[in-house]
Amino acid sequence: MQNIQRESMEFDVVIVGGGPSGLSAAIRLKQLANDAGMDDFMVCVVEKGSEFGAHILSGAIMETRALDELLPNWKNMDAPITVQAKEDRVYLMPDDKKAIQAPSWAIPKPLHNDGNYIVSLGNVVRWLAARAEEMEIMLFPSFTASEILYNDDGSVKGICTGDMGVDAQGNAKSSFEPGYDLLAKYTIFAEGCRGHLGKRLISRFHLDKGKDPQHYGIGLKELWEIDADKHEQGVIMHGTGWPLSETGATGGWFLYFAEDNQVSFGLICDLSYTNPYFSPFDELQRLKLHPTIRPILEGGKRLSYGARALVKGGLNSLPKLTFAGGVLIGDDAGFLNPAKLKGTHTSMKSGMIAAESIFTAIKAGRLHDEVSEYQTNFENSWLFEDAHNARNFAPAIHRMGTLMGGAFTFVEQNLFKGKLPLTINDNTPDYKTLDKSDHAFQPDYPKPDGKLTFDKLSSVFISNTNHAEDQPCHLKLTDPSVPISQNLPLYAEPAQRYCPAGVYEVVADDTTPKGVRFIINSQNCVHCKTCDIKDPSQNITWTTPEGGGGPNYPNM
Repeated sequence: MQNIQRESMEFDVVIVGGGPSGLSAAIRLKQLANDAGMDDFMVCVVEKGSEFGAHILSGAIMETRALDELLPNWKNMDAPITVQAKEDRVYLMPDDKKAIQAPSWAIPKPLHNDGNYIVSLGNVVRWLAARAEEMEIMLFPSFTASEILYNDDGSVKGICTGDMGVDAQGNAKSSFEPGYDLLAKYTIFAEGCRGHLGKRLISRFHLDKGKDPQHYGIGLKELWEIDADKHEQGVIMHGTGWPLSETGATGGWFLYFAEDNQVSFGLICDLSYTNPYFSPFDELQRLKLHPTIRPILEGGKRLSYGARALVKGGLNSLPKLTFAGGVLIGDDAGFLNPAKLKGTHTSMKSGMIAAESIFTAIKAGRLHDEVSEYQTNFENSWLFEDAHNARNFAPAIHRMGTLMGGAFTFVEQNLFKGKLPLTINDNTPDYKTLDKSDHAFQPDYPKPDGKLTFDKLSSVFISNTNHAEDQPCHLKLTDPSVPISQNLPLYAEPAQRYCPAGVYEVVADDTTPKGVRFIINSQNCVHCKTCDIKDPSQNITWTTPEGGGGPNYPNM
């Protein structure tokens, strides 16, 4: 629809994304403005979820270092951060029957969680949003940032929110409401992993020049309520090996004993995997059959399910953070520390550094220029040291495998404290790693029993995923013929397996030349972004659906 008249709103800073990084940036900006007596300083946070925290999915173990700086009195502010880590248990599983528990001294130091907390990151974000609202920060849930707005000189001047009430053919329905132009002196992009606007900015401003390609994993999580006599609040379990080893994939599982007899169970699979028949969802299900995990979950009740891609390239893949009119923060840039398996403290700190840099620029009367001080301030912070010490973790695992990569990590982290004078690079993008299907091993995934193991559709149901009916499909194919003409014969069309929500299907259809057709069930999409990352033809582009759509994760 062309020539739509849109209302505009002006702010000092617009922040795209209401996760830990975006809310930390907003709170820090407002703190600085209040300290400077700038009562009219306006900050806006746009969040595509139906509420702040609705789309947040993480394990999660939280290191509170950044929160201690942002809100030093958080322990007296009813923060949902109460379950302290009590014990780390790390396992190597050579097959579907055995598990070898590593002695404490053999666990890489970044995986020790003394002083950390088991949390629902979604609830932490809801709490941060409440703190932001108290500070009179403008919070806009259910608003998508659909487009970037540019000045005539090419600098970013803000974003346009998505239109509401558009049918599948792109026509206005009776409920149509045009989006708003949100204009700012500076715009902070905090969309999380593989942000669709961040992706465009990296390309437009060549922010990844000279960097390793970003690397990703997919994290799948189930929240369970288990028998009280099995529950060990504060215990943290991690493991690797089977079942991923069967296909040569890398990654690992986690099981965290939270409060109220609940456990967070999940699997992270590196998206550098090579076998086109590999299915992250089915790997999660059969993992539960292992005797290390089955006795814990059996007899319990599965409460929720979700999936989300995560960045794991680390410092080697971190793009330039600044461009004219804006910055990248959090996982939109790639600040997760893969060696620690944590990204909350890094995302929050990146948002705080960006806020401090941008506030200084605004106070000096600047706007729409490049706040290069953010890059410099990052490189002079503990956040840089955190990233530098973990720089070799992901490429070592990708290039050496789980065992040799794990041994290298132990030596680097425990003996050299992350300061080994060596940087390992991984220059193969995740979408280029798939082997051809005609020679690939096909795993035997068991059928779900509906008690311990489940299918995709029942899992999507308990993620509370919903999208308004009769809206344009937000999963765009550059060439609609590619899934059947190229991906199917070469890779057995892996989208039907790497998607953890049953969005993509290849179904029989006698009316087509190939006898099959490719279906996109966009209603099922949990916004994990895996398709945008792993499609071997790079033919799928994830865009924002109508605001408020997607999952609504409770306590995740």
